[in-house]
Amino acid sequence: MDHFRIGFVGPGKIGEPMVERLLDAGHPTSVFARRPEVRERLARLGARTPPRVEAVADADVVIACVFDDTQLLEVAPTIVDQMPAGSVFMSHTTGSPHTIRRLEQIGRAGSVSVVEAPFSGTPAIIRRGELTVMLAGDTEPVGRAAAVAGAYAARIHRTGALGTALSAKLINNTLFAACTQLTLSALRSAEKLGIDETALLDLLADSSGGSAAARYIAASGEEADVYAERITHYLTKDLAAASSAADDLGADIDNLLAATRLGPMRLLAEPAPTPVDVR
Repeated sequence: MDHFRIGFVGPGKIGEPMVERLLDAGHPTSVFARRPEVRERLARLGARTPPRVEAVADADVVIACVFDDTQLLEVAPTIVDQMPAGSVFMSHTTGSPHTIRRLEQIGRAGSVSVVEAPFSGTPAIIRRGELTVMLAGDTEPVGRAAAVAGAYAARIHRTGALGTALSAKLINNTLFAACTQLTLSALRSAEKLGIDETALLDLLADSSGGSAAARYIAASGEEADVYAERITHYLTKDLAAASSAADDLGADIDNLLAATRLGPMRLLAEPAPTPVDVR
């Protein structure tokens, strides 16, 4: 395996296990993290932890794994602007295709390639090296991004030109939100019929009505209402991004969005402002 010099921004619940896998794979990795305990944990594993975010720009591949477009635009333009010619900036952030194209324009001036790399999975899946990643962009930098992401991903889907991976991920997330709503509704109906929540989830794992949404609820180990409360914030963000991107691109996803309202979670409301935190 080729070893690349990696810069990493956003070692949160998802990003930290990615860094762990990158280090295990032998990639020299420089990580910007604001929280001292995260810096200490990763430093013990062999990562460099510079005090300034710009310091991660001197790398073959820089990976950003932050919450949304607001956070991405807070850090990425400065990083991309300072990266060496021929390097690759890879964004794991689920957001608008327009944001990634804005970063591509910045990168083009310095011969830096931008690859979008939204993903589907959890921290546990990342630690097992089984993440699903979607990649879009030019062929050569996408190949380099795939080689790096292979440290924590088992399934890599190349969707085409820049913009297509995020569009595919936003459709996936909208469908997941709809399936989650329907599964939560089914669990409530089961309760009224005297069927235990865990019993129904066990049944769905082996039956035609099962789905990734049901598996995620079961794997959380939480009661369905607790799971729903926790995940609402993330689904609302994803649905707002999907709706905005669809409007920008002239795509009709109204039926999908309507399906996300068929359940107990209050989705599609305006998300609360999220403070910038690249962790």
